[in-house]
Amino acid sequence: MPLPILYSFRRCPYAIRARLGLILGQCNVEIREITLKAKPAEMLAISAKGTVPVLQLPNGQVISESLEIMSWAISLGNSTSATMLLGQTSAEQRLISELIIQNDIEFKPWLDKYKYADRYPEHSQADYFANASLFLARLETCLHLHPYLISHQLTIADYAIMPFIRQFHAVDTKRDLNTDYPRLTAWLTELTSSEVFQHAMEKYVIWNAGNSPICLLGTSISK
Repeated sequence: MPLPILYSFRRCPYAIRARLGLILGQCNVEIREITLKAKPAEMLAISAKGTVPVLQLPNGQVISESLEIMSWAISLGNSTSATMLLGQTSAEQRLISELIIQNDIEFKPWLDKYKYADRYPEHSQADYFANASLFLARLETCLHLHPYLISHQLTIADYAIMPFIRQFHAVDTKRDLNTDYPRLTAWLTELTSSEVFQHAMEKYVIWNAGNSPICLLGTSISK
């Protein structure tokens, strides 16, 4: 039976998010690493917006939003693990949704301006850092209450948000976030050191139509 096909770009935080979800859900897929400068026609034919990730299921269905890919994959996995990852109570589920929305709608634009401050000269990079840091402060508060963002268990919120905090930290590695955000820094170190993340960040050759299929094996990682 053919595998789902994932079009991905290794460094994109949205694509990282999708790959993490597929691994957590133990979903095997054919992974097609692309370059953003030469997007394959096969991807553009199923997703005109031309952004990664894009997941094409064997039945032809296309999922082109990273969070939807995560939820789809996790829901297919072990039911107990899925319940923990997606939130065990309605209150947890609401907080998961709230944090991810804040990450995607509020934090990500400030992250982009902080990272590419020269493209946004109307304010300084320090200003963009300060605005982005409001979300970091909220996450630090969450981590004062429990080891992970929602509870004492890892949830989809941790995995969905972590790639963006990682990208934020990488803008200026000389800046010590540990001073103001020690729990967030420890959380980031733990997640980026995990076997799940290391597997998600494996390098693949750029795909073209003549390549032999390359599989991302979700079943090779224990949760």
